[in-house]
Amino acid sequence: MVVIGAGQAGLSSAHHLRRGGAEFAVLDAGAGAGGAWRHRWPSLRLGGVHGIHDLPGLALEEKDGARPASEVLAEYFARYEREFDLPVHRPVQVRSVRRGPDERLLVDADVGAGATGTWAARAVINATGTWTKPFVPHYPGQDAFTGRQLHVADYRGAAEFRGLRVAVVGGGISAVELLTEIAEVATTTWVTRRPPVFGDAEFTPDAGRRAVAEVDRRVRAGLPPGSVVSVTGLPPTPAVLRARDAGVLDRHPMFERITPRGLRWADGTEVEVDVLLWATGFRAALDHLRPLGLREPGGGIRMDGTRVVAEPRLHLVGYGPSASTIGANRAGRAAARDVQRLLRPSGALL
Repeated sequence: MVVIGAGQAGLSSAHHLRRGGAEFAVLDAGAGAGGAWRHRWPSLRLGGVHGIHDLPGLALEEKDGARPASEVLAEYFARYEREFDLPVHRPVQVRSVRRGPDERLLVDADVGAGATGTWAARAVINATGTWTKPFVPHYPGQDAFTGRQLHVADYRGAAEFRGLRVAVVGGGISAVELLTEIAEVATTTWVTRRPPVFGDAEFTPDAGRRAVAEVDRRVRAGLPPGSVVSVTGLPPTPAVLRARDAGVLDRHPMFERITPRGLRWADGTEVEVDVLLWATGFRAALDHLRPLGLREPGGGIRMDGTRVVAEPRLHLVGYGPSASTIGANRAGRAAARDVQRLLRPSGALL
């Protein structure tokens, strides 16, 4: 049994596999514990993060909201791995998952120092998340832009943009949070593909369940999952409220092209900018699953819960409806239980 990825979903899966007595290995590409959290920008403080849920069986406990979330969560995940003696191997970069000649899936990976390795598994739980697949759309003139372009994944703080003109492209929570930070030191322009929808009520568990149900409907139909924000709109979080109060949420529609020195709209309006910050989201990091041929005509992977319909030995956690910390916990438990039910009747080792 192999778990790919040691973020929230991977560690939750490993915890429940351990409790069930399974034999397994966790393969993680990171240099250390923490999953995607270890790469978040330093200005993201623990107190400003919404929706962190404890991993199963061990509380986070950190009370200092001023500490960088990247540090706190990396420490927490490392403590979790030690507490439950989870067999995490790193850095191991999985390159492909393919069908073997018997009933096993073969997981091929780089294991460091130019060496490679292959794990043979009767089942695989994939928990590779999205952080390594930042998405930047293409627009005419993009290659000729003389300023700086970066994605949210490369953001390290607003200080480097002091005195500059920055265009933030994207309509999600990250776009609003970074726009608010950068507007304190720079001139900002906010651009979104669709008019933003601001929620008037707190993001309740019921609203979250409705959003997750819509994403679940899409993956069961074999469609790309989409984002929860695309269903719920922007909730009135402290970051959103601060941005509205500061008057920085003056949204512009999507530009027609990128010029060497800025942006141009269809009506001829132009804005000069020094920096283009793409807050345009991420895609699921699933390239290593390509040999299995899982994509549906609609572009997604058809799911039944966490199980991939086209390959029942494979489960995706932290994908689609489970792409949140609480969703990842639940998906990890469900995947571990389903895998053990699938394999135990044969008497085979997991």
